[in-house]
Amino acid sequence: MPRFDGRRVLVTGGGSGIGRATVSRLLHEGAAVVAADVSESGLKETAALAAEHADRLTTAVVDIADETSVREAVGGATAQLGGLDVLVNAAGILRSAHTHATSLEFWNTLIGVNLTGTFLMTREALPALLATGRGVIVNFSSTSAGFAHPYMAAYAATKGGIQSFTHALAAEYAKQGLRAVCVAPGSIASGMTGNPGLPEDTDRELLAKLRPALVGEGFADPETGFAGPEAVAGVVAMLASEDGAFITGTEIRIDGGTHM
Repeated sequence: MPRFDGRRVLVTGGGSGIGRATVSRLLHEGAAVVAADVSESGLKETAALAAEHADRLTTAVVDIADETSVREAVGGATAQLGGLDVLVNAAGILRSAHTHATSLEFWNTLIGVNLTGTFLMTREALPALLATGRGVIVNFSSTSAGFAHPYMAAYAATKGGIQSFTHALAAEYAKQGLRAVCVAPGSIASGMTGNPGLPEDTDRELLAKLRPALVGEGFADPETGFAGPEAVAGVVAMLASEDGAFITGTEIRIDGGTHM
């Protein structure tokens, strides 16, 4: 029996990249999924790619940095699914800058989407997740939370905050059967990693170490140094399923050995 038969899942960032790959993986394993994203066109493409599972896929436009939008999206998804078993907070943005040139607006935008957005989605979904007695939250951190990624101090701060937030959630709700875990991707191909907006005067020597150890067929592309988003989607599926039933309050790094 597929691991997600009868399970109801809400995935943010479902309009592209790792979020889309996660939607596809969970649908393939039998889940009923609401894919949420700020991009309506991205969601339409996700739905078209998953046409064979159309009976178990619904899409919802949401701005995770907006409280009203989140409340409406989570309420609608929970009603559509008849409850909620799993929340995957894959939505986020990546921007780069010299820290000394980082504006408050730049900083607040990253905090608002990545950290506050994860909080808002989690807060609104918690009642439904707790009602199942076996709810799961999978949050998205990054290797930047624990390792030096130049020009990404603001982004790293949001991802470190998500890790701490996840640990606190796991401790607070464990007695109610909720599991909260993080994935920490690195060297993964997606829209935002393909164009991180590095400064024009970027010192490429500072980026030289950001290459995975695992390259070649089935691993990272030797030219780009990136693996496909499916590498993360498979780990998310494990964590959100009963195969991950004894995993909570931690993060799993998925980077092909970039940060060994």
